[in-house]
Amino acid sequence: MIATYGFHATLTAGPALGDRLIDLLLTGLEEDGPAASEHCLVYLLSRSASDPDVVHVTEGWTTEEDHHRHFAGTAARALVAQVTALLAKEPEYTDHVPVGGKAAF
Repeated sequence: MIATYGFHATLTAGPALGDRLIDLLLTGLEEDGPAASEHCLVYLLSRSASDPDVVHVTEGWTTEEDHHRHFAGTAARALVAQVTALLAKEPEYTDHVPVGGKAAF
Protein backbone atom coordinates (compact mmCIF):
# COMPACT_ATOMS: atom_id res chain seq x y z
CA MET A 1 0.00 0.00 0.00
CA ILE A 2 1.03 3.58 -0.59
CA ALA A 3 0.33 6.54 1.70
CA THR A 4 -1.36 9.36 -0.21
CA TYR A 5 -2.43 11.44 2.80
CA GLY A 6 -0.66 12.42 5.97
CA PHE A 7 -0.18 15.08 8.56
CA HIS A 8 2.16 16.29 11.23
CA ALA A 9 0.67 17.45 14.53
CA THR A 10 2.39 19.31 17.35
CA LEU A 11 0.72 18.66 20.68
CA THR A 12 1.60 20.67 23.78
CA ALA A 13 0.68 18.88 26.99
CA GLY A 14 -0.03 20.67 30.23
CA PRO A 15 2.95 21.13 32.57
CA ALA A 16 4.65 17.81 33.38
CA LEU A 17 2.05 15.83 31.35
CA GLY A 18 4.31 15.02 28.38
CA ASP A 19 5.05 11.46 29.56
CA ARG A 20 1.37 10.78 30.12
CA LEU A 21 0.56 12.16 26.66
CA ILE A 22 3.18 9.91 25.03
CA ASP A 23 1.90 6.85 26.91
CA LEU A 24 -1.65 7.60 25.80
CA LEU A 25 -0.63 8.16 22.17
CA LEU A 26 1.28 4.86 22.20
CA THR A 27 -1.99 3.08 22.97
CA GLY A 28 -2.89 4.04 19.40
CA LEU A 29 -0.67 1.13 18.36
CA GLU A 30 -2.81 -1.40 20.22
CA GLU A 31 -5.24 -3.72 18.43
CA ASP A 32 -8.20 -1.31 18.24
CA GLY A 33 -6.11 1.86 18.07
CA PRO A 34 -5.93 4.17 15.06
CA ALA A 35 -2.38 3.14 14.18
CA ALA A 36 -3.41 -0.54 14.10
CA SER A 37 -5.57 0.12 11.05
CA GLU A 38 -4.23 -1.45 7.86
CA HIS A 39 -4.74 2.00 6.29
CA CYS A 40 -2.36 3.72 8.73
CA LEU A 41 1.07 3.23 7.20
CA VAL A 42 3.05 5.69 9.33
CA TYR A 43 2.55 6.49 13.02
CA LEU A 44 5.60 8.23 14.46
CA LEU A 45 5.79 9.94 17.84
CA SER A 46 8.62 12.32 18.70
CA ARG A 47 9.32 14.61 21.60
CA SER A 48 10.80 18.09 21.49
CA ALA A 49 14.45 18.07 22.57
CA SER A 50 13.94 21.36 24.43
CA ASP A 51 10.46 20.89 25.96
CA PRO A 52 9.38 17.44 27.19
CA ASP A 53 5.72 18.51 27.13
CA VAL A 54 5.77 19.07 23.35
CA VAL A 55 5.02 15.94 21.34
CA HIS A 56 5.03 15.58 17.57
CA VAL A 57 2.84 13.03 15.78
CA THR A 58 3.41 12.14 12.13
CA GLU A 59 0.88 9.92 10.37
CA GLY A 60 0.63 8.56 6.83
CA TRP A 61 -2.62 7.01 5.56
CA THR A 62 -3.60 5.23 2.38
CA THR A 63 -6.17 7.96 1.70
CA GLU A 64 -7.66 10.96 3.47
CA GLU A 65 -11.04 9.19 3.35
CA ASP A 66 -9.61 6.15 5.17
CA HIS A 67 -8.23 8.43 7.87
CA HIS A 68 -11.51 10.29 8.36
CA ARG A 69 -13.54 7.06 8.32
CA HIS A 70 -11.33 5.50 10.97
CA PHE A 71 -11.40 8.57 13.21
CA ALA A 72 -15.19 8.68 13.03
CA GLY A 73 -15.21 5.41 15.01
CA THR A 74 -15.95 5.19 18.72
CA ALA A 75 -12.49 4.00 19.83
CA ALA A 76 -10.64 6.71 17.92
CA ARG A 77 -12.98 9.45 19.15
CA ALA A 78 -12.48 8.26 22.74
CA LEU A 79 -8.69 8.37 22.32
CA VAL A 80 -8.86 11.88 20.85
CA ALA A 81 -10.99 13.04 23.81
CA GLN A 82 -8.44 11.64 26.28
CA VAL A 83 -5.56 13.29 24.41
CA THR A 84 -7.39 16.61 24.23
CA ALA A 85 -7.90 16.60 28.01
CA LEU A 86 -4.10 16.58 28.49
CA LEU A 87 -3.36 19.51 26.17
CA ALA A 88 -2.45 23.01 27.27
CA LYS A 89 -3.41 24.50 23.89
CA GLU A 90 -4.92 23.59 20.55
CA PRO A 91 -2.84 21.19 18.44
CA GLU A 92 -1.07 22.58 15.39
CA TYR A 93 -1.58 20.54 12.20
CA THR A 94 0.20 20.52 8.87
CA ASP A 95 -1.22 18.30 6.12
CA HIS A 96 1.23 16.63 3.77
CA VAL A 97 1.51 14.07 1.03
CA PRO A 98 4.09 11.38 1.84
CA VAL A 99 6.58 10.80 -0.98
CA GLY A 100 9.05 8.35 0.55
CA GLY A 101 11.51 7.79 3.35
CA LYS A 102 12.56 5.27 5.92
CA ALA A 103 11.80 4.41 9.53
CA ALA A 104 13.67 1.94 11.71
CA PHE A 105 13.36 1.67 15.47
